[in-house]
Amino acid sequence: MTNLPRRQTSIRKTKRIRSLKWIRRIHAWIGLWGAMLGLLFGLSGILLNHRAVMKIPAAKTEESRIELALPAKRPHNADSLAKWLQAQLNIDREPGGIAVDEAKSVRWAGREIRQPGRWRVDFHSPRVSYRAEYWEGNAFVSVKRQEANPFEFITRLHKGVGMGVAWILLTDTLACGLVFLSLTGLWMWANMPGIRITIGGLVLSSSGLILVVVLNSL
Repeated sequence: MTNLPRRQTSIRKTKRIRSLKWIRRIHAWIGLWGAMLGLLFGLSGILLNHRAVMKIPAAKTEESRIELALPAKRPHNADSLAKWLQAQLNIDREPGGIAVDEAKSVRWAGREIRQPGRWRVDFHSPRVSYRAEYWEGNAFVSVKRQEANPFEFITRLHKGVGMGVAWILLTDTLACGLVFLSLTGLWMWANMPGIRITIGGLVLSSSGLILVVVLNSL
């Protein structure tokens, strides 16, 4: 009878050790899976975090403009303009956005003027972006081209600019992996002997620091 509590304690300890081993293995494999993406998003995250305050002048784009003459048979709407631009500029992707501003009357210099309609077509990829603007009645369309340097290319990947569903789902796996790594990391630390008080102190202090920084920025 006296050995029963000890046996139960030993069984619980053995199960906990086995669980800890499996959690460590899964933690390690998920960490390996997300290592490259984590490096990519970590570097681009630093660049994005410093795009306004304490700027890091690494991510840049080279911008150029051109006026393209329209054919005699002009595109009749924004969608046909987008197809024409794809053929003229050898763009191998669908438009990222098409916007149409209808013709309207505006007040300018104290009088009312009729402003023609405007079409805008955007094409985006992580490396190159095109923005075309056409005012109804013009014989040309204005096109702005932006080409990213390697650092800007990385930040565009971070933001998913011009990327498809496959990339979005791939980065979702990284996000889910980070959540899992955080939870399993806390669980492993919490199961270390004599560490729970330290864990509680670290969690409370980090949460308090985040709260103070957020409140000061409001």
